[in-house]
Amino acid sequence: MARIFCIANQKGGVGKTTTCVNLAAGLAASGQRVLLIDLDPQGNATMGSGIDKRELTRSVYHLLVGLCTVAEARVRSEAGKYDVIPANRDLAGAEVELVGLERRENRMRDALALHSEEYDFILIDCPPSLSLLTLNGLCVAHGVIIPMQCEYYALEGLSDLVNSIKKVHANLNRDLGIIGLLRVMFDPRVTLQQQVSAQLEAHFGDKVFKAIVPRNVRLAEAPSHGLPGVVFDRSAKGAQAYLAFAKEMIERVKTL
Repeated sequence: MARIFCIANQKGGVGKTTTCVNLAAGLAASGQRVLLIDLDPQGNATMGSGIDKRELTRSVYHLLVGLCTVAEARVRSEAGKYDVIPANRDLAGAEVELVGLERRENRMRDALALHSEEYDFILIDCPPSLSLLTLNGLCVAHGVIIPMQCEYYALEGLSDLVNSIKKVHANLNRDLGIIGLLRVMFDPRVTLQQQVSAQLEAHFGDKVFKAIVPRNVRLAEAPSHGLPGVVFDRSAKGAQAYLAFAKEMIERVKTL
């Protein structure tokens, strides 16, 4: 059975998509069978996986509204060696259409039910808001991976996200929990970032991943080439951090 994880944070620009794409590629490089689901209408995870969102005939939108199956929607990322259910601007309209559908928060759960044995990991890149799209991700997931910067505003947003996860756990998905917090865009020269990092470790303990992703230009350059950072420049510090994170995820899943 696949382990399904949402990469979520209600704050924008914290590296959710970068984390999702590079974790998928890192897990695939370790021999895992991976499916990445892009639930963000911007389609950045789709483009970052080397798939042109403008040429899609089927996308996650069609999957959610019941117009196609997982097998019909998925595309192979040749760059990352994993499967992708891609997204484009069509997905923005799904928010409105989902409101009137039955089991609107469980559409993704229903769609994935027949395919959970085909993969070891299913990663869901969520938009930066608690929308019906994010809710669909949270309702099917076994856990949430929270990428965050070690800054004051990030701590504020984290408490809101934790409360949202608790509500979904209580009312919609009893399997849902926080798998861990990943520190991203980390600069050890900044005293505040060191202090926030220490606070996270003190408060969340072993929920904080040991891997720390530094601020890295090569990771930022990779999407423009349609490649995950771990493929674009495997020797870069950011890529090495994500490869270490993928190995840590494989180990952590064994204890769940």
